[in-house]
Amino acid sequence: MRHIFDAELAQLGQDLAAMSSRVEQAVTNAGIALLTADLQLAESVIADDLAIDAIERDIDERCVLLLAQQQPVATDLRVVVSSLRMSATLERMGDLARHVAQVARGRYPREAIPHGLSGTFAEMHDAATRVGRRTTTLLTTHDLAVAEKIERDDDRLDALHQDVFTALLAGGWDGTPQETVDVTLVGRYYERFGDHGVSIARRMVYLVTGDFSEELGAIR
Repeated sequence: MRHIFDAELAQLGQDLAAMSSRVEQAVTNAGIALLTADLQLAESVIADDLAIDAIERDIDERCVLLLAQQQPVATDLRVVVSSLRMSATLERMGDLARHVAQVARGRYPREAIPHGLSGTFAEMHDAATRVGRRTTTLLTTHDLAVAEKIERDDDRLDALHQDVFTALLAGGWDGTPQETVDVTLVGRYYERFGDHGVSIARRMVYLVTGDFSEELGAIR
């Protein structure tokens, strides 16, 4: 029976990595759609979010069964509980990518981001894409050095988010009310995407070390 349980735990890890890969693709495509007014790409992100939701439901159902049937303890319990938490976080990251795509779709055929902020949001897109890619790598390799890189990417997203607010509050901002709303929302979506990436990184530190620290750099 133990080898069956081990196989089930391994499958959870593989499914989380597959789910993260879909989230990575979603945030990449959503950002491209936002910056280029690509309606087809935005629609694909919105439709594909259903697949991410379905993976989360499947992972959660299997985790509940494992808790009920196997009553895991110690490291095994950490794996199951962490899988539950991380699947929920990945699902929210997928939702945030969908929200970005919905803004892109809503402003088509225009680009949603005013020209004056396109550079800032291109940087946010790049940073969020790195978070998505590194999250997939982390879930595949359990390399805690990658976890620290995710936190640095989140710091960059936080700084860019602040830049957006600085631009909005500056006397020279002349965007329309709709542009103001769109910029505010999309900036927040990217900032939260980074926060969720950090949540997974810290959960992975806990899974590997048993220590849930608020500072990834403190874990060696």
